[in-house]
Amino acid sequence: MAAAVEKAYAAIREGIMDGTYPGGAHLKAEDLAVAIGVSRTPVREALRRLHAEGLVDFVANRGAYVLTWDRSDVEEVFGLRMILESFAAERAATQRTPEQLATLRSLAERMTVAARERPPHFLELIADLNMQFHKLIHVASGIRRLSPILKTVIQIPLTMRTFNRYSNEDLERSMAHHRELVAALEARDSGWAAAVMRSHIVAAHHVFLGSEVAMRPANDAA
Repeated sequence: MAAAVEKAYAAIREGIMDGTYPGGAHLKAEDLAVAIGVSRTPVREALRRLHAEGLVDFVANRGAYVLTWDRSDVEEVFGLRMILESFAAERAATQRTPEQLATLRSLAERMTVAARERPPHFLELIADLNMQFHKLIHVASGIRRLSPILKTVIQIPLTMRTFNRYSNEDLERSMAHHRELVAALEARDSGWAAAVMRSHIVAAHHVFLGSEVAMRPANDAA
């Protein structure tokens, strides 16, 4: 059962991330079970997990749907991130430990290598490393209430779909921001760290809004 749930979860999640199941798509357990080659029970469990991650929404008496985004949602999320993550970076510059700094440097280097070498599914890899990088900055800030707040703000689908819209130049700029953030944290320069984080979020915001697809929540939903 556990293996079937993992199989269903991985297949549906990948379909959401790569656009096979776009924003607003009806995720019918029966159809998914046939496509994935499992029974409906593990599919339902997988959908519950994806709902907990913010990828799927349940509509009463209608079933599961891929979560959609409109412009106001995007503006709200990026606006909150600019404020909260800049503050986190500012505090992390003076509160981080040597071990946290070393891990951040390693994550930044791994993202840079993935962006340069482009192994299979490299954008998914970068998105995962990016999430680890940002979460560690939140922890390093020492603000106990920050991580729970940001967990509801930083949405996996929004992050992934932002990376999917990056040009080569956009991707290189993002990698450079990560490396500069590490440098600012190493220097324990709060102002520098906050400024780089804000630039990082603002750049991602402009990339996302630069796509017409981003403004059509029925067809697509960082």
